[in-house]
Amino acid sequence: MKTEIKDLLEGVRDGSVSVDEALQKLKMAPYEDIGFAKIDTHRAVRQGTAEVIYGAGQTPEQIAQIATRMKEAGQERILITRLSEEKCALLPAELGVRYVEEARIGFLGDLPLPNGIGRIVVATGGTSDIPVAEEAAVTAEFFGNEVVRLYDVGVAGLHRLLSHTDEIMSASVIIAIAGMEGALASVIGGLSDCPVIAVPTSVGYGASFHGLSALLSMLNSCASGVSVVNIDNGFGAGYLASMINHMEAKQ
Repeated sequence: MKTEIKDLLEGVRDGSVSVDEALQKLKMAPYEDIGFAKIDTHRAVRQGTAEVIYGAGQTPEQIAQIATRMKEAGQERILITRLSEEKCALLPAELGVRYVEEARIGFLGDLPLPNGIGRIVVATGGTSDIPVAEEAAVTAEFFGNEVVRLYDVGVAGLHRLLSHTDEIMSASVIIAIAGMEGALASVIGGLSDCPVIAVPTSVGYGASFHGLSALLSMLNSCASGVSVVNIDNGFGAGYLASMINHMEAKQ
């Protein structure tokens, strides 16, 4: 999964990168301290994907400074999650942030071509779950995955889901996103032969307790192969799905 390091080493092998250039990139400080933040410049080496900026708790000035330093350190693509439209509008134009409103995501650079082992299916119980689903889908696409969206296929109309059995059966990972009682994850888990990542959402009436009901239902799923992330955590689901979809055999 550590494609950037592999590309660097292959560059040394084919002569497009000198040994000294490669050494300089590999021995960079593990993080850069800019006062209010410590930027993890070695995360791509350790995990295969670079650090992501969580935009909700930061000012536009802080986001801009972090993103600028990341670019200066050689990070060509940067993901900013939980970024409001108002905050995005205050970021410097020269950063070139592209904004996806429904996902509340901004990113720098171009989306890569898919290079995972298969496709990730993102399914929602209802249309009210789409913002969380888009956060998951755009995150997965940012990390190099082909994503198939199946929206509004909840258990209240099961025939809608069953009409997409081909997509479900051919997926390498499925993200099942639902509020209310959260039953979608169990149904999909019983139909598929791949890992299912369940995402409870805060959609629902009073007794849903802002997603707690769906969270507990998904945690208690009787379908094998279902894991659960936190309420409304589309980013976490998309990131985990990407890791699964890029798994390599370790010798």
